[in-house]
Order: sequence, then structure tokens, then C-alpha cells
Amino acid sequence: MEHHQVAIYVAALAAGALLGWVVPAAGPGLEHAINPVLAVLLYVTFLQVPAIELGRSVRSGRFLGAALAVNFLVVPVVVAAMFPLLPDDRAVRLGVLLVLLAPCVDYVIVFSGLAGGSSRRLLAATPLLLLAQMVLLPVFLLLFLGRDLAEVVEPGPFVEAFVVLFVIPLSLAWLTQAWAARRESGQKVAAAMGTTMVPLMVATLLTVVASQIPKIGEGLSQVAQVVPFYVVFLIVMAFAGVAVMRLFRLDVPAGRAIVFSGATRNSLVVLPLALALPDTLAVAALVVVTQTLVEVIGMVIYVRIVPRLLPLQPQPVSAAVQE
Repeated sequence: MEHHQVAIYVAALAAGALLGWVVPAAGPGLEHAINPVLAVLLYVTFLQVPAIELGRSVRSGRFLGAALAVNFLVVPVVVAAMFPLLPDDRAVRLGVLLVLLAPCVDYVIVFSGLAGGSSRRLLAATPLLLLAQMVLLPVFLLLFLGRDLAEVVEPGPFVEAFVVLFVIPLSLAWLTQAWAARRESGQKVAAAMGTTMVPLMVATLLTVVASQIPKIGEGLSQVAQVVPFYVVFLIVMAFAGVAVMRLFRLDVPAGRAIVFSGATRNSLVVLPLALALPDTLAVAALVVVTQTLVEVIGMVIYVRIVPRLLPLQPQPVSAAVQE
């Protein structure tokens, strides 16, 4: 499954779309399953990051600095440039802001690894990226929307998402690691959970798409308008990521990871926030899901393009002989 992850994820999206189209009545029930499935997925993701690695990621100054810069400095600037051109619809704009201002913390690791990126460093930075976006996302939304934000967004869903999708999964992951360090039974449980990453990602993608596809027909024209913006974002962030990599003087594997981190967005985690919005802003959730569909196709292309943008440097003959 790990070897064929990309094909499996695309198949999961297709299966979710088919299920949502054939059995639209299943949508509301599947929507309630999104948070639990996503929480388990993040638990397994965090389980792969030993607590000691989190400490090392904080001390890995250049890589962490590049990851924070590309996601919380460069991306907001790119989004600010796009914002005036977005459709003049509050729900559409809110959906675009929610999804583009939050960096991915799950399948970015998979796609980065497939392109030769430093998945381990990216994985170690994942909890910090999630924490930073939970703190900064409300700030960014306030800067972009101003007083409109207070009228439509309540802090409750943000707090709930932070607890359910960050505090609980990360705490359970660390407890499992502590158990594994002391007991053989804990090691077996941790190893078994590690094998569930691909099935859990499949379950998450299928659940999200199947639950939202029945709604897309209602807001198809609004959703279609944002697709070009998502495509442009992917193109711009490929070159922006390369520029950040060079600014921080990272090696090629780390640089590829930074490119993927800047381009992939946290649609799965912010979707519960979009679903918690009032019914008058229901289109925001569809805008978020549409970004997932565009992004997965974009990541398949990225896996081929990024190694060409950042080719591995050939080793000097002397260095090769020493090794």
C-alpha cells in the first residue's frame, strides 16, 4: 500500500465522489464521521514523531525557520495578492482563506517523500506547524475580513478543533510512545498503529468527499470560480518554495520538503471549521473540499516536477571516494 499510495488516494477520492453521487442520503451521517476519522489519522501521524524528535525540530533552526517562513509569511502574501480578485461572495472568500492559510500536516509527508524530500524533518515539524496555524489562523482571518469575521465566525469551533485534532491526538501519541518505551505490548501496539496510515488516509478522503459531493450541485457555479485560484496558488508556491529554500541555504531534500509544505494545504483539518459555519455560509465547506480535489491532482504533478526544479547535486569525486 505504501508503494502505491498516490494511486490509492486518487482511487479513494473517486470512490468517495461516486458514493456521494449514488447515495447522497449518506452524506449527513458521513459528515459526522469526519472529525473522529481525522483525529485518529493525526494520532497515527504524531505517533511517528518521537517526543525527542519534536525537541530536535525546534533546534533545527534553518529548516524550521524555512517551514514557518514559507507558510506564515510567504503564503499570506500570496493569498493577499489573490484576495481582491476572488469572487465577491463572503462564503467563498472565507472558504478560500480557511484552506489556503493553513499548512498541511498529513499527506504532505507522503508526497514529499515520493519526490525525494526530507520527510523525517517535515514529520518532526508537523506538531509545531499545526499548533502555529491554530494560533495564527484566527489572526489572519481577522486581518483579511475585519469586522465581518465577528459576525460569522465564533471561537468555539476553533477551540474544539484545537482540542480534538491537536491536544488529544498528540497527548495519546506521547502516552503510547511512553508505553512502548517500557513494555513490549506497547511496542506491538505502536507498530500495529503505524501500519494503518494509508487505510486511515483513504477513509478520511473517502468520508470527506462522499459527505460533501451531494452539496456541490447546489453551489457548483461558485465552486468552479475558485478552481483557477487554487491552480495558480500551486504554480506560484512551487517557485516561492524554491526561493525560500535558497534563502535559508537548505540542502536539496530539505528544500523539496519546504516546497511541498508551502504548496499543500490543511483542507482536511479546517473542513470541520467550515462545516460549523452558519447555513448561509455553507458554500465555504464546498470551497474547502474543492481545494482537496485540485491539490491531490497537483501533488501528483509536483512529485514529477519538484525533483526537476531541485535536482540533487552530484557528489564531488573526492567525497565519493572518502565515503
